Amino acid sequence: NGSSAFVTMFVSLQPVEATDDAFWDQFWADTATSVQDVFALVPAAEIRAVREESPSNLATLCYKAVEKLVQGAESGCHTEKERQIVLNCCRLLTRILPYIFEDPDWRGFFWSTVPGAGRGGGDEDDENARPLAESLLLAVADLLFCPDFTVQSHRRSTVDTAEDIHSIDSCEYIWEAGVGFAHSPQPNYIHDLNRTELLKLLLTCFSEAMYLPPSSDSSNANPWVQFFCSTENRHALPLFTSLLNVVCAYDPVGYGIPYNHLLFSDYREPLVEEAAQVLIVTLDYDSSTSSSPTVDGTTTGTAMDDVDPPGPDNLFVNYLSRIHREEDFQFILKGVARLLSNPLVQTYLPNSAKKIQFHQELLVLFWKLCDFNKKFLFFVLKSSDVLDILVPILYFLNDARADQSRVGLMHIGVFILLLLSGERNFGVRLNKPYSVRVPMDIPVFTGTHADLLIIVFHKIITSGHQRLQPLFDCLLTIVVNVSPYLKSLSMVAANKLLHLLEAFSTTWFLFSSVQNHHLVFFLLEVFNNIIQYQFDGNSNLVYAVIRKRNVFHQLANLPTDSQSIQKGLQRKKKTPEPISRTNSQDGVSMEGSRPAAPAEPGTLKTSLVATPGIDKLTEKSQVSEDGTMRSLEPESSQPPPEGNAPSAVSDGEPWSGEASHPRRDRRRLSSASASGQWTPTPDWVMSWKSKLPLQTIMRLLQVLVPQVEKICIDKGLTDESEILKFLQHGTLVGLLPVPHPILIRKYQANSGTAMWFRTYMWGVIYLRNVDPPIWYDTDVKLFEIQRV
Repeated sequence: NGSSAFVTMFVSLQPVEATDDAFWDQFWADTATSVQDVFALVPAAEIRAVREESPSNLATLCYKAVEKLVQGAESGCHTEKERQIVLNCCRLLTRILPYIFEDPDWRGFFWSTVPGAGRGGGDEDDENARPLAESLLLAVADLLFCPDFTVQSHRRSTVDTAEDIHSIDSCEYIWEAGVGFAHSPQPNYIHDLNRTELLKLLLTCFSEAMYLPPSSDSSNANPWVQFFCSTENRHALPLFTSLLNVVCAYDPVGYGIPYNHLLFSDYREPLVEEAAQVLIVTLDYDSSTSSSPTVDGTTTGTAMDDVDPPGPDNLFVNYLSRIHREEDFQFILKGVARLLSNPLVQTYLPNSAKKIQFHQELLVLFWKLCDFNKKFLFFVLKSSDVLDILVPILYFLNDARADQSRVGLMHIGVFILLLLSGERNFGVRLNKPYSVRVPMDIPVFTGTHADLLIIVFHKIITSGHQRLQPLFDCLLTIVVNVSPYLKSLSMVAANKLLHLLEAFSTTWFLFSSVQNHHLVFFLLEVFNNIIQYQFDGNSNLVYAVIRKRNVFHQLANLPTDSQSIQKGLQRKKKTPEPISRTNSQDGVSMEGSRPAAPAEPGTLKTSLVATPGIDKLTEKSQVSEDGTMRSLEPESSQPPPEGNAPSAVSDGEPWSGEASHPRRDRRRLSSASASGQWTPTPDWVMSWKSKLPLQTIMRLLQVLVPQVEKICIDKGLTDESEILKFLQHGTLVGLLPVPHPILIRKYQANSGTAMWFRTYMWGVIYLRNVDPPIWYDTDVKLFEIQRV
């Protein structure tokens, strides 16, 4: 019975000789264990006690467990007993590794070679000098393609083929059809369970990243991932393909029959979750610090880089960036869209499908695909299939807006939309009518996907929680990016945009923080783009602008003297709400929807690093007449203050000719309120008030308001439909200022977001792995665990 060995080792802490095989074998001999049993048998306090009091025992246990995995991989695990030993070693290492990682003195242990561990005892032999971590990773990779253990055997006869595991071509044993593999193997739930346990161990190996604090240098690669995804791993390609295909081929509905999941247990789902988590961790790679693969898979770099192989050393990133076949893209996109839509299907056919929980991992995966493979991004935008990704993201954003524990989900959803909005096609696709009626807690409307996007964004801004304020810039940048392409906004969406302008242009809001006026600039840019480029078809928006014309006049006449500034700030004390919720004419919410709920008290969440400001997140491009974009160079040649990267112009003020602003002005605060010592001055208000792009709107009001008023007087009209009819047939050709060039703010890779993704991804993995709780109560450093 293994438990006596556990007592000797973990309770009495007696040192045991490494050569005492009978003792050590007790740890993996037991047949009736599960990973949960191992976690129950070996409490955290006891692992730490062995680590402190009896380090040689812990070292021997780790080394022996790895040795058993290596032996299993060598032999091919032909007997039930060997397979049981491999699984028990897996579980034991999964339990112990986090306690090795949390102690800085032990962290190097797996990267050292064990003295005398080589077969001959001498370490001049290369094989013998492998660090323990490498032996462990290679053994796990071999075991993931082990016939009759984790893959179907292709052999009919049961002759002893011990050398076979080294001669098999694992590309013939890819786990699922899809990218680069046409054959879908017979499902085998035992194989799925074994793969899941091995992947759990792999994920635990990679989790060393959780025990290092977030650093500004996101390029320090995880040595476990680096080795596993290098050419040293001969299974890198089939494993990458297996993970990707298993995720994208998964159908939680149960073979398309509603309610079928209630009839049989689904062994695939735990494997799919584990595969998704391993996949995103192996793709944790900062594309901003390296020569990144361009569309054709070659690297962007100078001729000097010719010595390096094309693409990053991380083979998983390399393979991902080189997928190019249309049918592969179709398979991936359909799979991700199917899984992301799963919670939405739940709402109108409750319980008809199994509800998946790994949508955050899927969003990270989708982000990586678009970020590392531009051909995939263009494929996504080529058809209206992109809307099958957009609608679930808007659903998640709307659903999570009041929940403090889901701030990370809000950020990644917005980041993906920001990335997509940098491409013209995204704006064009949004004109497709929105007919799917996913129950969402938003006003009922008839219109396009653009209307849906604007209404959801309005809801986030006006009824989300305070911690979402740093996202307002991103939300409005997305709307600016798509605005030149929106053919016809509904009245509901048009009113929402004007309600935002009204809220953001109150004096207390404008004067209470150093960057709040940027939000007004973004909204004015949206109106200007639509009026200049999509006037025909947007009579609803033009009508809304005319009705709310006083907002524009108040902006033009914004007071700049000290007394008025102080008075404006006084009002803030009376209205602490970030934005008034009244007069946004919300009307009735969609049928069957539930209001967005805040987190249950006590919900665990992990902290996130701050995201870079919008001027670091994006770079400006100008769209020329033929639709091509060119990147705008910073306009000033003088060095930027405080070592900041120069931005073409201080963001949100596209009409400013200077790139150097006073330092106070350039500092983008990560919190919405300005730091204590900042106070608004008349000079500061003047500096941006003079650049408010109001010319186009003022001209429009000057021309149309008298005409509309005349119609109302002549016909005694109070009915808006007549006015809308007049506006539909009106034209402003030749009456407006010369159209401004369209500016698009495209997402650009930067180390700040790379670090944000790392903390977010590991936070999700930490919280989702509760059975068994692999990392719970260990001393993680990458983020803090907080309770709502």
